[in-house]
Amino acid sequence: MRRRRAAVAAGFCASFLLGSVLNVLFAPGSEPPRPGQSPGPSPDPGPGRRGGRGELARQIRARYEEVQRYSRGGPGPGAGRPERRRLMDLAPGGPGLQRPRPPRARPLPDGAPGWPPAPGPGSPDPGSSGPGPRLGCAALRNVSGAQYVGSGYTKAVYRVRLPGGVAVALKAVDFSGHDLGSCVREFGARRGCYRLAAHKLLKEMVLLERLRHPNVLQLYGYCYQDSEDIPDTLTTITELGAPVEMIQLLQTSWEDRFRICLSLGRLLHHLAHSPLGSVTLLDFRPRQFVLVDGELKVTDLDDARVEETPCTGSADCTLEFPARNFTLPCSAQGWCKAMNEKRNLYNAYRFFFTYLLPHSAPPSLRPLLDGIVNATGELTWGVDETLAQLEKVLHLYRSGQYLHNSTEAGRAEYQHLPGSTIPQEDYRCWPSYHHGSCLLSVFNLAEAVDICESHAQCQAFVVTNQTTWTGWSHVVPDASKTAYVRASG
Repeated sequence: MRRRRAAVAAGFCASFLLGSVLNVLFAPGSEPPRPGQSPGPSPDPGPGRRGGRGELARQIRARYEEVQRYSRGGPGPGAGRPERRRLMDLAPGGPGLQRPRPPRARPLPDGAPGWPPAPGPGSPDPGSSGPGPRLGCAALRNVSGAQYVGSGYTKAVYRVRLPGGVAVALKAVDFSGHDLGSCVREFGARRGCYRLAAHKLLKEMVLLERLRHPNVLQLYGYCYQDSEDIPDTLTTITELGAPVEMIQLLQTSWEDRFRICLSLGRLLHHLAHSPLGSVTLLDFRPRQFVLVDGELKVTDLDDARVEETPCTGSADCTLEFPARNFTLPCSAQGWCKAMNEKRNLYNAYRFFFTYLLPHSAPPSLRPLLDGIVNATGELTWGVDETLAQLEKVLHLYRSGQYLHNSTEAGRAEYQHLPGSTIPQEDYRCWPSYHHGSCLLSVFNLAEAVDICESHAQCQAFVVTNQTTWTGWSHVVPDASKTAYVRASG
């Protein structure tokens, strides 16, 4: 049986000039450029005021080595011995990539390394699409509809449409952001500070490639472009998603909210068993995720960490959160046991599960959903058991086994009117797929009748041939709509 939608009826982003935006994309600020304002970076302010260039070089090298470690570690996609050459030179003459240019001297702090290599195309994880040709600078020459989306601590994000009509997201270091600004104030070395910040973007690019999964944002490519006094500014090209707005999500149907929680459970399971090891998201907030066709995907990975916490005893294994703390065991190998996955799981509980899972769920599923919320809130389960329970809920809901056997006694009779609808006779209900009316999903006709019986305002309902994401594909209604009108008396 496929789930269908039944209508229960009663009786800040502005477009701006493309040329200016592309200039900003390679040297971005946190605000779109104003007319007549140069979007490029200001000149390097010169010698550091405090801290010294040696400390800046040490920080750059530490981030460089981290990216190298993720780029070559484990047996997953992109594994292999890295080559020490520029990202854009990895595939000379390849689709969408620029020809290699002669190397140029670039003033960097003493001891600072150059760019590490890009991740290799590798093999996609099961269920994900193949990597295909990587997009490069050539793909950005004729984009349209450029819009500033927003910025965070390090990066700015823009939305553009490629010549083929596909909308993508572009990320670049935010020249007006806190990360770059605080570094320049401390060291006074704009180019070196840009390189330090850009390594976070590069780390994210490597992890997006290595952690390929349906709930990880797709990396389409990258581009290096000189921008005034900063050579080789980096822009990444990724899948475009919609920001996660919790207030809006609370007003959506339970089915869609459950889909987000299921997506998150599948993501956390993947991160706990990734090719790199168990990955934790140190910055775990709704703004680090986006929605793509109803699926939740992680987009911000520059603060992800793979290494587990070393310990000599359980006292070293305390997970601290604003509301409470947890103490985990220290393994015989000297690592806090499952600390990465438990951090992810509790954050999923406090930011997503507790708000989205139980409310307005089918009554028969509430005990299962309450169990998931309680177990993740107490960290009595790991990600494996959590995902198993979420998949169980999906099976019960998709198969219709969650429905109680209702009796015919006391039910009104409904007149069957094939090929008809009831326009302009509707009322609002919550939750609904449409805020101006009462549009719900049902498993079968019996459930539609039960819903109509439970709503005092309902005098009729209309069954459409629309299906939701949980619908089966082998049953197709003969007519697009069928009306059922409650008989008088």
